[in-house]
Amino acid sequence: MSHSHTPPRPDRRTFLGTASAAIAGGVAAGLSIARSAHAGATSELIRVGLIGCGGRGTGAAKEALSTKGEVKLVAMGDAFADRLEGSLHSLQRVEALSGRIDVPPERRFVGFDAYRQVLAAGVDLVILATPPGFRPIHFAAAVEAGKHVFMEKPVAVDAPGVRAVLAAGEQARAKGLAVGVGLQRHHQNSYRETIARLQDGAIGEILLTRAYWNGAGVWVHPRKPGQTEMEYQMRNWYYFNWLCGDHIVEQHIHNLDVINWLKGSYPVKCQGMGGRQVRVGEEYGEIYDHHAVEYEYADGSRMYSYCRHIPNCWDSVSEHAHGTLGTADISGGVITLKNGEVLRYTGPGNDPYQTEHDDLFASIRNGTPLNEAEYGALSTLTAIMGRMATYSGQEITWQQALESKLSLAPKEYAWDAAPPTPRVAMPGFTEVL
Repeated sequence: MSHSHTPPRPDRRTFLGTASAAIAGGVAAGLSIARSAHAGATSELIRVGLIGCGGRGTGAAKEALSTKGEVKLVAMGDAFADRLEGSLHSLQRVEALSGRIDVPPERRFVGFDAYRQVLAAGVDLVILATPPGFRPIHFAAAVEAGKHVFMEKPVAVDAPGVRAVLAAGEQARAKGLAVGVGLQRHHQNSYRETIARLQDGAIGEILLTRAYWNGAGVWVHPRKPGQTEMEYQMRNWYYFNWLCGDHIVEQHIHNLDVINWLKGSYPVKCQGMGGRQVRVGEEYGEIYDHHAVEYEYADGSRMYSYCRHIPNCWDSVSEHAHGTLGTADISGGVITLKNGEVLRYTGPGNDPYQTEHDDLFASIRNGTPLNEAEYGALSTLTAIMGRMATYSGQEITWQQALESKLSLAPKEYAWDAAPPTPRVAMPGFTEVL
């Protein structure tokens, strides 16, 4: 690795002064723009359908309905009726959304096929917020139906799903459809500016990066009498890989995506370790409670990636970079140079969850539709690749991960069908490709 690149050291005014220009530019560099076949004026109504009515889906619907211009929620779908009704009531209680919700009983759809019914309900844009195992199926169907899409991350749980999303993303581009992905840091002012400064050489050549999602973990819904195994796993989707992909995929993707964004590329290989030390009960399905992965990029630099779901431990959700001229806390918007000078982002703050919808809807109305499917899919693959390494104990290359034929999907989607049997991976024995 060469250490000869020593660009001019930025001063504090230069660092902060570019903030307004970056924000005024709207969408961060690297987001793909295509000409829309569905452009419209701000006053043109955009009819929204929500597929997946849990907490994030409800939040995404609220944000979509809070964008500028005429917009209305007209259809909803979920596997469970109680989740759909709870989401609808929650949205109806938001005074600011008055007049923007029109979902009569005949446009409320329940079951595994609810997504098809929402797509056929006269919507222009769909929000895909089911467990990520369904994302490739729903995304492909939405693009085939000619709908704009906002889909939550991750966009798949296995390599076949990633390939399906990449293919559907290209079809969306050809059709002039907008595609947003819930990696909201790309729409956060402090991240945009800090990444731009690092890419301009603020800390010199970047030698290594670190990424963390360490926390206590999430909910468990106890098994109820009469539940089929399919319903139980669907209610506890976070603990089953065909639905979630493990927390390295479902949560840590955010941090991995930031480093990919910074590098402008994806890892060529990785190796790591992980396991179940605290969450060992049957109620925790098959996912690990900790992963540690070392990724390598084509330039030889490394990313050290750690994610953990264990209470009463050191917690951090953050990303960091180390270079020849200094270091950066990317998540904090802080650059520290070797001479002790500290450069902080002090520009305007924003709610990135709202901004990602503002940017998406504006791109539709302006005739310049965003298409975030590719980087959403490839950052998802980065996380899946890490899971492959920790589960197998082997070094995994990018090409091996991308070409893997291993599908986690069940043979049938029905309440009385048998979902995949949970199997806790054993490094050195488990096959992942």
